[in-house]
Amino acid sequence: MKKNILVSIIMLITTPLIAQQKLSPEKLWQLGRVSGDVINKKKNEVIYSVNSVNIEENKGNKNTFAISLKNGNPKQIDAENESIAIVNIYQDKLIYLKNDQLWSCSLDYTEHKQLTNLEGGIENPKISPDGKHILFTKETLVVKTEAKDIYHDLPKANAYVFNDLNYRHWDTWEEGKFSHIYIAGFENGQLLNLKDIMENEPYDSPQKPFGGTEDMIWSPDSKSILYVAKKKFGKAYATSTNTDIYRYDLLTQKTTNITDGMQGYDTHPSFNKDGSFLAWTSMAEDGYESDKNDIYILDLKTEKKYNLTKDWDETVSGFIWGEDGKSIFFNAYYKGTQQLYTINTEKGFNLMSVSDIKQLTKGQWDINAILGQIGNLLVVSKTDMNHSAELYTLNIKNGKLNQLTHVNDSEYKNIAKSKVEERWIKTTDGKSMLAWVIYPPDFDSSKKYPALLYCQGGPQSAVSQFYSVRWNFQLMAAQGYIVVAPNRRGLPGFGVEWNRQISGDWGGQAMKDYLAAIDDISKESFVDKNRLGCVGASYGGYSVYMLAGIHQNRFKTFIAHNGLFDLRSWYGTTEELFFANKDVGGAYWQESVPKAYRDFNPSEYINKWNTPILIFQGGRDYRVPIEQGLQAYQAAQLKGIKSRLVYFPDENHLVLKAQNGIVWQREFFKWLEETL
Repeated sequence: MKKNILVSIIMLITTPLIAQQKLSPEKLWQLGRVSGDVINKKKNEVIYSVNSVNIEENKGNKNTFAISLKNGNPKQIDAENESIAIVNIYQDKLIYLKNDQLWSCSLDYTEHKQLTNLEGGIENPKISPDGKHILFTKETLVVKTEAKDIYHDLPKANAYVFNDLNYRHWDTWEEGKFSHIYIAGFENGQLLNLKDIMENEPYDSPQKPFGGTEDMIWSPDSKSILYVAKKKFGKAYATSTNTDIYRYDLLTQKTTNITDGMQGYDTHPSFNKDGSFLAWTSMAEDGYESDKNDIYILDLKTEKKYNLTKDWDETVSGFIWGEDGKSIFFNAYYKGTQQLYTINTEKGFNLMSVSDIKQLTKGQWDINAILGQIGNLLVVSKTDMNHSAELYTLNIKNGKLNQLTHVNDSEYKNIAKSKVEERWIKTTDGKSMLAWVIYPPDFDSSKKYPALLYCQGGPQSAVSQFYSVRWNFQLMAAQGYIVVAPNRRGLPGFGVEWNRQISGDWGGQAMKDYLAAIDDISKESFVDKNRLGCVGASYGGYSVYMLAGIHQNRFKTFIAHNGLFDLRSWYGTTEELFFANKDVGGAYWQESVPKAYRDFNPSEYINKWNTPILIFQGGRDYRVPIEQGLQAYQAAQLKGIKSRLVYFPDENHLVLKAQNGIVWQREFFKWLEETL
């Protein structure tokens, strides 16, 4: 008896120590990826999906669940290994896609019924509120670009013929097909009187490459469709961010531009409950993809537009209407986090000011998505640097957050967490800069640790409490590194001016901010000043290449992923030229050559490179094309610098395939073991 008690005590003492394992790349990829789909208000449930990756099969599988807001019990809606995609709830039916066909079931998830059986399936379907019509999208040939479409007697020819720009985008060559919106009568699963509402137009809706069903909505009265499109072609398309919101009237079959004269991105149209107001997000400047994002309202009775956030010194991420049709909830970056806010419009749009914007959450986390409202609760997605996304409820009356889904709780119980510290650093121009410092799980301040400077991409993407399967700070820290992630110039969440400053100054103050961050943390006794590394992707990769020429021997190793090495060749091969024009200053052949090509071009500093460097490059990256990584690698090799190239032929600017992602992580940490 005493022996059994002693064994039990030993197990209680030792089990937590054994169970708390350091995060590995394999475990990171195996975590479930949670996303909200829709709120089933009739059943007081939230429907959500979990993507799980099978590393051996190198593919993911999505399952869909409903979880009660009362007791938190989840139940699976779909069959195992049978992925479905939720469309929405219409007329007390849950509509979803399975095998590219439309299905429905009751709101207690029984009585599953196939609604369509269309050749080729159906994409982005949305049924009108009255149930009489359906819209969907389809790739439609408009411009003959492929040789087989031009020369019909050569069907096996493999060539493209271009006469204008935008010949490729993100990871895809332009084949002359554009995503068009189609509408049809919808009766007993049959599509009647099919019509392309963008007939013969060389434009896409949803937007390429990342637009989705949020780019097209029905009006509450089912009489019109609103959709987002950038109606420009060729060079005009490649040099502009001017998307607009269009209204297609089903009765007249006429299309009008309701954001005509608004020059930047206009996206995410959304009607309030009774259809009296339309809200959307808008940027003012054409060509500036990271401009301040504001919430606009159109009063459909008066046709007057109002900017609700014009005097607010931050930028909006996303929003939803409240159930009352007067409140708006939105999320935005704020000081290295992403928080939730509300605006009540009841007193009148023309009388509103910054004081009407109220912050609802405050904490070391990201509220990265808002699913919807049910009563006093908002359903949101939340992450932090130690946890991947889970769904939470937020009580809008008292601000209390409660975890709703627990998909990865059992895994995280066995994963050691990192201490994440907010550190404010004085920059060279006398400003205060926030840096996140992430420590190894078993951090001991009496020991010395190697440190990694993380350089963020964008260059206007936030260093917030995100949780990535590639740039994962918890994973880096778990391997024994202190990670320093500064919110250098150019990042949102610190006012519009801080965000805007980096355009035209890529290699200027931002580089000084980086060096200020690593110099500051290096003052600590627990940092090994002889073991400092520098890592980053995209603009972060550019930063790595730039710092490799100006770091004055601070760093012992560098890692760059899909970074910009030579701005001249990049300008000649990248696709979204509006970005290059705004941030670099335009073409290098101008009479007055922008200073970026001279002062902020990493290839101009190659003579000062003297430090080992690992270079990752995707073969299908058309944002930062392959010649950038190859040039950097070739230069390092010819200079006799220890260097390595890891090339992914079928990956774009990211690394999306599971086994490729694990190769990426293994090579990343192997390189650090060798050089740091």
